[in-house]
Amino acid sequence: MDRYRKDGLARLRMLCLEPPATCEETAWAGTRWMIGRRDFTHALMIENGWPPAYARAAGLPGPLAVLTFRTSLSEGDSMRFRQRPYFKPLWWPDIAGVGLDADTDWDAMSAHLLESHRLLAPRCLLR
Repeated sequence: MDRYRKDGLARLRMLCLEPPATCEETAWAGTRWMIGRRDFTHALMIENGWPPAYARAAGLPGPLAVLTFRTSLSEGDSMRFRQRPYFKPLWWPDIAGVGLDADTDWDAMSAHLLESHRLLAPRCLLR
């Protein structure tokens, strides 16, 4: 699991820092990537039921690496984000989550991250 954490974070870092005007910072738990002061994705480990909001949302006490990202309200309400490996956190209507493991579809993650970035980016960056 430790090797996966390191490899998965390196892969996420590469994907998340690709779009313009993004920065990475250590979050209260895990790592987040931002545009200005707005998170467009957040990665963390759930272990022994902590952090509890994430463990409840994912439906597992861990250990599990998870990623949350922004999505359109209509897409976020789709059944896709209510079936594993996805989950639907309740704290924001435009947030979706996914458990990351050896079977993660990194092409899909790249698409989710780019869309999340696009949803929060200032219009001047989208031109």
